[in-house]
Amino acid sequence: MNIKSAEFIISNTNYENCPQDGKPEYAFIGRSNVGKSSLINMLTKRKGLALTSSTPGKTLLINHFLINDEWYLVDLPGYGYARRGKEGRETLRILIEDYILERTAMTALFVLVDSRHSAQKIDLEFMEWLGENNVPFSLVFTKGDKQSGGKLLQNIKEYKEKMLETWEELPPIFTTSSEKQNGRDEILDYIEKINQSIN
Repeated sequence: MNIKSAEFIISNTNYENCPQDGKPEYAFIGRSNVGKSSLINMLTKRKGLALTSSTPGKTLLINHFLINDEWYLVDLPGYGYARRGKEGRETLRILIEDYILERTAMTALFVLVDSRHSAQKIDLEFMEWLGENNVPFSLVFTKGDKQSGGKLLQNIKEYKEKMLETWEELPPIFTTSSEKQNGRDEILDYIEKINQSIN
C-alpha cells in the first residue's frame, strides 16, 4: 500500500463522537511507552503525525487520522499506566473498552507489545479480555531492533508459548522497528487486504 495522504481529523473522549462516515478504522493500542506513536509515524511516513514522548501515558484521547481518504488509523490511549492514579486509570479503561466493544467501524485492532521483554501479565490479561469479548486482534512486537536477533526470537517464542496455554490458535503476528522501517509493508499489506475484502 502506498500512503499518499495522512491527516489528523479529530480527538475525543467518547466513541460516539468519532467520525460517522462509515470508513473502516484500524486501531492501535498497547501499554504506555510501547512505541505506538513512533510506529504510527513510521507506517504513515509522517514524522510528527502522532506526537511521541518519553513520558509514558501521553495519549489520553481517541485520535483519528485519515489515510488516503479511504480509512482511519486510530491511536488509542495506552493501558495500565500506574502513575495516573486509580480514578484516571478507570476513566481511560472505560474510554478504551467502550471504543473496542461498541465502535462498529473498528475493522481491526493491533495490540502492541515491547519485544525487549518477556510476556507481561498486563498484556496477556488485556488479550484475554479481548478473547472473552470475541474481539479479533493482531499482535505487533515493537522495538525489534533494540536487541539481538536471537534475543528477539526468544522473547517472541516465549510469548507464543505463554499464549498457547490459554489460546487455541495465535493471532496474526508482526515484528516491527520504527527506526529501521521493519514490518511496515507487512502491516500495510494486511490492512489493504482487509480493505479490499470489505469493499
